[in-house]
Amino acid sequence: MSIEEVDLALRGRAEERDRISDDLLDLDSHPGYRLLKGARLTGETRRRWDEAQARAVTLWWLFDAYRGVLDRAQELRAGKPDLAALTGLLAGPSVELKPENVPVEKRSLLRAAGEWITLDTVVARMDAAYRDVAEMVAAADDAWSALLPRLDEADVARRSAQDLLRDLDGDDPDLERVGAGIDRIRAAVTADPLGSAAPDGKIGGELDGLLADLTARRGLLEQAARIRAEYGDRAHRLGERIAQVAEAENEARSIRDTVLVKIASPALPALPDQAAALRDRLDALDTAGDRWLELVERLTGLERAVDEALERARTATESMAGLIGRRDELRGRLEAYHAKVVRLGQAEDAALGEMYGEARALLWTAPCDLRQATVAIAAYQRAISRIGVAG
Repeated sequence: MSIEEVDLALRGRAEERDRISDDLLDLDSHPGYRLLKGARLTGETRRRWDEAQARAVTLWWLFDAYRGVLDRAQELRAGKPDLAALTGLLAGPSVELKPENVPVEKRSLLRAAGEWITLDTVVARMDAAYRDVAEMVAAADDAWSALLPRLDEADVARRSAQDLLRDLDGDDPDLERVGAGIDRIRAAVTADPLGSAAPDGKIGGELDGLLADLTARRGLLEQAARIRAEYGDRAHRLGERIAQVAEAENEARSIRDTVLVKIASPALPALPDQAAALRDRLDALDTAGDRWLELVERLTGLERAVDEALERARTATESMAGLIGRRDELRGRLEAYHAKVVRLGQAEDAALGEMYGEARALLWTAPCDLRQATVAIAAYQRAISRIGVAG
């Protein structure tokens, strides 16, 4: 190398040294790297961190060796330049790897020999080691970044639920179970982020389940707090709704009695009779005392039962009243057909008169046979249609 080439190489190597030094310091101060250094790791993360630490030791040793050669070259250049020596340091195999410094994968059982390598080879090996360490740190940091915020969110929701529970002066074994599961997952994620975030791992699915359970428990506690504040009004409204159920059931019984008198062989729905049992359930709510979580299920369950009982009673009434409505609708059709006969000038037709009389007798006789009345009216309508066509 000429003196100009030596100076150019020294400037380039110095810049390279400074850049590598900055990268190494950035890696050492990376939050993920510092977390890994301070954590008590287990599992897959512990295995890969041990490998990364070994690579980091090699990386720093190589950097020190690189820097030492560069320092010697700069000292040699500052005095009387020895171009041959400078060329050897800057371009030749100037870095010695002693047997104990040779990476395991390059060692041999046959001989314990060292190795002389160039600065370019040192840089290439540092780059490979740096990439290995940085990749491991990034993977762990990504895993923590994916899971820890969700755990933090779960802890916020858990504390909120615990505050509600304290206000209710109660206990909730399910909330304790969920909290213990979250603590266990946090410990696993902290100690082994790579194992926890593995695609085939169970941590993600288990955390999803615990978060869903926590949301449900917190919602139940919020509902319990609302019920405690609204209990008097809601119980009063329930009493009024149960009275409506009783009234609707009485109406259903009344219409049933009417149908049995006026309609022959009716197909009737089961008669609803829930009001008394619902009143007993309302009275029994007071036995829950201040066990508000228990009261949530009992009160909301009773509210649903009252709504369902009222709907059944009204549906039964409508169904049975429909039979009377069907009879009245058939009566109207019969009279409309008879009016048509008169318009057609067939009021004196004996056959039509007989058919009309038969249908009318069926519809105005109690109990009314709706099936036979329907058949009779259909026959009467067909006869009128034939006369209308013929006319």
